[in-house]
Amino acid sequence: MAKLILLRHLQSQWNKENKFTGWTDVLLSEEGIEKASIIADKLMAEPIDLVFTSPLVRNKNTAELVLKYLNRPDIADIKIDKAFDERNYGVWQGLDKGAVKQKYGEEEYRRLRRSWTGKPEGGESLQDVYERVVPYYKNAIEPELRAGKNCLVVASHNSLRALAKYLENIADEAIIDFEIPNGGVVIYELDESLQIKNKETR
Repeated sequence: MAKLILLRHLQSQWNKENKFTGWTDVLLSEEGIEKASIIADKLMAEPIDLVFTSPLVRNKNTAELVLKYLNRPDIADIKIDKAFDERNYGVWQGLDKGAVKQKYGEEEYRRLRRSWTGKPEGGESLQDVYERVVPYYKNAIEPELRAGKNCLVVASHNSLRALAKYLENIADEAIIDFEIPNGGVVIYELDESLQIKNKETR
């Protein structure tokens, strides 16, 4: 009936420097920008009707660059909402990931970073992100999918992880292993009840 396409933003400067970004508004790296055409090639055959993203510049610029390489000036009205912002990493924002891992130990670091309820001091858990992403998806995107429109969501890692958890009904304890790389694409083909008929990763 319709397709929902998830695209994680291209590499940012802090991705390159291995720093926690969170709500910090960091630009795309030169390497990230250079890969926009490659991502567009992955989506060239997909009939995209609507694009959703967040106001964070790395998300918004990824959406704009990909649409440019897809030669889709007709999609000028990108839907922008903070619901798709990255998870707030609290006191970890701006810190080197390797140094944080060394401080907390591998097991606790992974729990705080990737589990359902773990959160750094002053930050959000994935559950917190889920509670802002899913209502927006239900209110703004589901009606478009039901109308047969193919939707592209360009967003940050944890907002996409939260949405994928909802779509795939991933168990709380299993979401720790779900990841999407920078520039990674997940395409869901949905039936009339918006259940997943097919999933493809590119």
